[in-house]
Amino acid sequence: MNGPGFGIYIHWPFCLSKCPYCDFNSHAGRAVDHGRWQRALLTELDHFAAETRSRTPTSIFFGGGTPSLMEPGTVAALVAAVRQHWACTEDLEVTLEANPTSVEASRFAAFRDGGVNRLSLGIQALDDRSLRFLGRRHSAAEALQALELARSTFPHISFDLIYGRPGQTLADWRAELGQALRLAGEHLSLYQLTIEDGTAFAGRDIALPDDTLSTALFEATQEMTAAAGRPAYEISNHARPGAECRHNLTYWQGGDWLGIGPGAHGRFGGHALAQHAAPEHWLTAVEAEGHGTEIRDVLDPRARSEEMVMMGLRLTAGLDAEAFQAAAGLALAEVINPRGLERMVEGGFILAETAGLRTTPQGRLVLNAMLAELLA
Repeated sequence: MNGPGFGIYIHWPFCLSKCPYCDFNSHAGRAVDHGRWQRALLTELDHFAAETRSRTPTSIFFGGGTPSLMEPGTVAALVAAVRQHWACTEDLEVTLEANPTSVEASRFAAFRDGGVNRLSLGIQALDDRSLRFLGRRHSAAEALQALELARSTFPHISFDLIYGRPGQTLADWRAELGQALRLAGEHLSLYQLTIEDGTAFAGRDIALPDDTLSTALFEATQEMTAAAGRPAYEISNHARPGAECRHNLTYWQGGDWLGIGPGAHGRFGGHALAQHAAPEHWLTAVEAEGHGTEIRDVLDPRARSEEMVMMGLRLTAGLDAEAFQAAAGLALAEVINPRGLERMVEGGFILAETAGLRTTPQGRLVLNAMLAELLA
């Protein structure tokens, strides 16, 4: 975790089906002209390379949607183009998100040969009943087979689980997490289920755990992952020391990145950019203009510094005051409400140290409310 680096995010917006909890920019059941999409993604990458040639990429992240539905040749062409345009770090992290269906798992070796060295598997649950509830297309047996194949194919792997599901008890989650930790490699992403507006779940009467159970689930997660040598380094992410996701750290540590593809966001050169979200609009724009940018704004120093506070306090390492001022151009004391900080320290939610600020485990449970106090 030596500085935020410079990341390249590539968005693939297509899925086989839309999960009922998902509010990402993803689109199911559409025919895809893979050759046309490869050309467009490479065109937009070329466009932004011209603006950022002096940067040194430290990570590429293929997100979605379901990037494992991309043709392996497209992934390989994009990785090769990044290496051609920029002088990358020798240990460039290249992550691809994948679902553990047998069809997608059959492509793992081709993705590795195309330059992917870190696979993130969307397993989400380890029993078939929960997988059906979550709208997943794979079985628990397929997930375990894909995980074993990933372990033998890629040098680095991670997988996701969603907990806090309706009817799930603390004992249930402890058993499932124990199994996950026995299966896991160096990294796990563990998210409590939330119901987001605009999703299929939002229109259903779904009983989530109450505050008492949610707290117990979170605390058990922290305890068990730490005991297994994969402590939390961010609210929902756990890793062996040195195995943290470099690309996501770029976001959380206030670094710059390019966003390529429909709906992708980027930040570099003092600007914040957003690409057209609708795949058809993005594709048409790229073919006409060489890029699909819909919004390009100059970063406001105050807004930028507040975003750095919001992102940095997600990390267990917190905010380093010296690094914050160097990146934001403002001191932490100029951004944080002193009365709010005093209340949060007194309540045991945050630690104010000479080096900077860190949330306590209690503070990470109520991060949004705490941020409202700090940035009021």
